[in-house]
Amino acid sequence: MDRLLIEGGVPLSGEARVSGAKNATLPILCAALLTEEPLTVTNVPHLRDVTTMLNLLAQMGVAISMDEQLGVELVAARIASPVAPYELVRTMRASVLVLGPLIARCGEARVSLPGGCAIGLRPVDQHLKGLQALGATISIEHGYMLARAKRLRSAHICMDLVTVTGTENLMMAAALADGTTVLENAAREPEVVDLANCLNAMGAKVQGAGSDIITIEGVTRLHGARYRAMADRIETGTFLAAAAATGGSITLRDVRPDILDAVLDKLREAGAHVTSGPDWIALEANGALNAVNVRTAPYPAFPTDMQAQFVALNSVARGTALVTETVFENRFMHVQELKRLGADIEVEGNTAVVKGVGHLDGASVMATDLRASASLVLGGLIARGTTTVDRVYHLDRGYERIEEKLSRLGARIRRAR
Repeated sequence: MDRLLIEGGVPLSGEARVSGAKNATLPILCAALLTEEPLTVTNVPHLRDVTTMLNLLAQMGVAISMDEQLGVELVAARIASPVAPYELVRTMRASVLVLGPLIARCGEARVSLPGGCAIGLRPVDQHLKGLQALGATISIEHGYMLARAKRLRSAHICMDLVTVTGTENLMMAAALADGTTVLENAAREPEVVDLANCLNAMGAKVQGAGSDIITIEGVTRLHGARYRAMADRIETGTFLAAAAATGGSITLRDVRPDILDAVLDKLREAGAHVTSGPDWIALEANGALNAVNVRTAPYPAFPTDMQAQFVALNSVARGTALVTETVFENRFMHVQELKRLGADIEVEGNTAVVKGVGHLDGASVMATDLRASASLVLGGLIARGTTTVDRVYHLDRGYERIEEKLSRLGARIRRAR
């Protein structure tokens, strides 16, 4: 099993290119199921979750080819098996995103329930409620969701809670439904907007993405398209937090500053100097950072996927910070591992109280989930001595060649078995 070995204490410096966003790419890949024509997706990150999704689509009968410019062509001319088996769904919850497209295109789907998750329950009830409103008949048998519909019909759907994948699933299903569907209390995340833009490039009629009310006028068919997935805002934020925490100076290219306001504001509040242009962000940190309070919430508020990284940053900042998690109920598992590095953190309910210390010391730590992995890498970059991060397969789900990118920024980091 791979692990990362990090010799900390080196400020990051230089330039790096940010990869395409995993959380945008996965639903866009599923959109290929909505048309028999080719969908070419560019700027696709080479990640474990992307590979899993491609394997799932291939198993259904989608023809997949790749080029050398991070592009993937998908042709779902014939969907031989509208089934998402447990063996794949259990390794990646985003597999549930095939449910809406399969019902809309094939009139049936058999998708495994995703099961539990290390960071929280993340139920799919809003997906099912919305699909039933669109006319699907759904039953749960032997751990699988069985859905059928001769043809979906439009509906006015008000979701009980904000759900990104739920919004995406219903948006894709409604794209081929009869009539005009309205989604209220829709997720506003940029990844939802990216999917809507891709669907529109395929001939869909989606309006309002990025607001809490999305309107989808159903069409009889979608056509092929070529679409570039957006930059990964969480990778962007992670690298900026790492540069700030190590007292570094970096410039990131191929990014979207316009969707990172909450993170950039907190970095500035911590004392980092941040400038940006249309597709670049530069950060410079001189001296100790100031502790910053963070409260996660759905976009456009501070993202839950950046919470762990800011816990690591605050662990060596001046003062005490309160980091409050409101999205997932079990997302402080990185705290105990950061404490092994010498961090002073106590969890009280859904809030971590982080008291900055003068320095961290290297130690062996174990990743428990994707973003926790990133916080431990940050801790290792900050700490004196050697830090070993085990179970980095979590990291490989969401960060493309992170050790190579960090090495190019001056970090002393390498992968070992």
